[in-house]
Amino acid sequence: MTVQLLSPEGMFQPVPYHHVSIATGTRHVHVAGQIARDAEGNPVATGDLTGQVAQALRNTARGLAGAGAGFADVVRLRFYVTGWRPDLMDAFLAGIAGVADELGIPRPFPPASLIGVDYLFEPDVLVEVEADALLD
Repeated sequence: MTVQLLSPEGMFQPVPYHHVSIATGTRHVHVAGQIARDAEGNPVATGDLTGQVAQALRNTARGLAGAGAGFADVVRLRFYVTGWRPDLMDAFLAGIAGVADELGIPRPFPPASLIGVDYLFEPDVLVEVEADALLD
């Protein structure tokens, strides 16, 4: 499987993600929204956006691995963040940076959306991550 990530000339730069992904393959992998919970369902990093982003990405990596994929196969990421404000960007990006090498997240990362929402799964959940990947 090949994923080509690019940001064509004339698109807003710089951003921490590519604007476009082109993928070839036949098996689609869709990882449902992952939150900051451990394997037993216990909350992780309560009240800490950076920690919750990191844990949600670790859980996303586990979901991808279960399908035989990794972040190199991801063609799209979606982040849902409660109470989003622009001043939270540093904490959000720190969560990604803290696990990028550990999880093999390419930088810039695949096309991504950050969507502010009022409420997620439970009151302590600050972020949820969805991933779409493509395999041969």
